[in-house]
Amino acid sequence: MSSMVMEGKAWRYGRDIDTDVIIPARYLALTDPAELGAHCMEDLDPKFAGRVREGDFIVAEENFGSGSSREHAPLALKGCGVACVIASSFARIFYRNAINVGLPILECPQAVADTGRGDRLRVDLERGTVENLTSGNVYQAQPFPEFMREIISRGGLVQYVQSRLRSKE
Repeated sequence: MSSMVMEGKAWRYGRDIDTDVIIPARYLALTDPAELGAHCMEDLDPKFAGRVREGDFIVAEENFGSGSSREHAPLALKGCGVACVIASSFARIFYRNAINVGLPILECPQAVADTGRGDRLRVDLERGTVENLTSGNVYQAQPFPEFMREIISRGGLVQYVQSRLRSKE
């Protein structure tokens, strides 16, 4: 599998960003990622969905994605163009849901501590590195095993399983 390298701008948030903040409950009837993305983070940062660009990163502190176990949250992040979430730690159910829908996430407390809003980042999922292009610092996160990178590169667990089944035909 080839290297999965992404570059974009950091959107910096604090700790305990829960799924109700990522996508408010009033939008849970929506299922299209782009429609969900239009409302991503709106109660915390009303201008976020209009300003985030394809390939940008959310950088947050501890316990990102806590609260309800809805897949809508990582779908909303993908739908508004977020390439990856880098946090000091993730709620377990969010971690699983993110991988299941193909949203890359990395735990890297040192990168979080040293990244400011608007910093330019380069993330290499294969190596597990986060490079802050603004400061020149490089941080090591735990890289995903190859099968998880494959799930992410296919767009999620459903697409991964479908591709595996097709290859056995």
